[in-house]
Amino acid sequence: MNGETATTLVLLLACLVALVLVLLARREAAVARTRASQDVEAIRAEAQSLLADAQRREERSIERERELKAERGEVRALNEVAEQRLAQAQDQRAAAARAAGVAQAEGAERLAAISGMTADEARAHQLKLAAEQVSNDAAARVRRAEAAARRTAEARARSIVATAVQRVAAATSSQAVVTVVPLPAEDMKGRIIGKEGRNIRTFEAITGVNVIIDDTPEAITLSCFDAERREVAVVAMEALIADGRIHPQRIELAYAEALAGAGERAVAAGHEAAERAGVSGLHPEVVATLGRLRLRTSYGQTVLAHLVESAQIAAGMAAELGADVEAARRGAFLHDVGKAMTSELGGTHALVGADLLRRCGESSAVVNAVASHHDEVPKETLEAVLVQAADACSAARPGARREELDQYIDRMDTLEALVTAHAGVRRAVAMSAGREVRVVVEPDQVDDAAMAGLAEAIARHIEKDLSFPGEIAVTVVRELRATATAG
Repeated sequence: MNGETATTLVLLLACLVALVLVLLARREAAVARTRASQDVEAIRAEAQSLLADAQRREERSIERERELKAERGEVRALNEVAEQRLAQAQDQRAAAARAAGVAQAEGAERLAAISGMTADEARAHQLKLAAEQVSNDAAARVRRAEAAARRTAEARARSIVATAVQRVAAATSSQAVVTVVPLPAEDMKGRIIGKEGRNIRTFEAITGVNVIIDDTPEAITLSCFDAERREVAVVAMEALIADGRIHPQRIELAYAEALAGAGERAVAAGHEAAERAGVSGLHPEVVATLGRLRLRTSYGQTVLAHLVESAQIAAGMAAELGADVEAARRGAFLHDVGKAMTSELGGTHALVGADLLRRCGESSAVVNAVASHHDEVPKETLEAVLVQAADACSAARPGARREELDQYIDRMDTLEALVTAHAGVRRAVAMSAGREVRVVVEPDQVDDAAMAGLAEAIARHIEKDLSFPGEIAVTVVRELRATATAG
């Protein structure tokens, strides 16, 4: 009995467990169905939302398409209106052009009737007036441009020239026709005079130089206008004084030796000048030719000293401008070498000197600078311009040159006559020792626009026909006066 009861209890327990498991399974299934139905509902709601969005977008697209169609219609309407207005404007323009043509023709006819000129004559008159206006404007612009360039260029040029000239310490002109020879003792004067004056007479006859013996202590003076004769006489006299034996035969021998040594003295002078100028590598023929210039003068200025001074000035200006210093120095030192040969060869000293330098192997830049320093050939380099400027600076500086009164008066008269030969010139006055010329013109023949051209023409004429040191400034003056009397 107890066994059956236990079995029955086990079965009951088993049934209860099974019932609980079934209930649990049903509960889980119900929960799963609930969750699944919730997920389905959520998916269905999301799908409906997406479908609603798609419908709204489709509706907006349809509305936008209708708006675009309406806008296209408006644009086509506006284009049609614009084309119509453009056509009307073209018609109006054509009508206005026709009316303007008619009005212009009527105006031309009225103008011709009033002025007495045809249309072609009026057009020619207008062109003439326009040409005159353009010419006056061009002349005014040229004057303004020249003034502006002059203001800047003159300041720079003065600075460069002043810097170059200040470096040169040169003596003033010292040309003279006498040379003083020092004596070692006062009794040497009697030996020079000789017995009854035979020594001094022999010396003067052979050399062609006057011997002046006065009260000057321990010195005699040799006087002669010929510089070469005076130099030979000085050398001969110094040799006689050094030897102490002075008689006619010894005088003849000393003169012959002095005359024979002229070539050596020329070469020595050429080498010395080249060394002072800082120029090296010269051809021997060029050195000898330069040495002959030691006795040549121009307006009282020794030509060889002028060449040394010009070389130093040109080198200074070239250094300031950044040009070729050696080419400028060499060209300036050699620019007047032809002056020693002009008596032997025809032509100007610039061209003769250029031919000599070309034969002696000088560079083309130096040859051109020498040939063009008086504007006889065109300048090809900046150094050629500097050579001409250095030549003018050396010749025109205060104390460099001097000339006789008659020569000065002749030069002033020639300058004034050359200027007054131009048409429209009433009077010309040379001023500042010939460095400036004032030109007074007739106001009814030369107007304001033509004054600059006249000044330029006079300057070019002076450069061509007149030889002068330095520069000459040309100033044209036009004065118009009106006078009335009140009674």
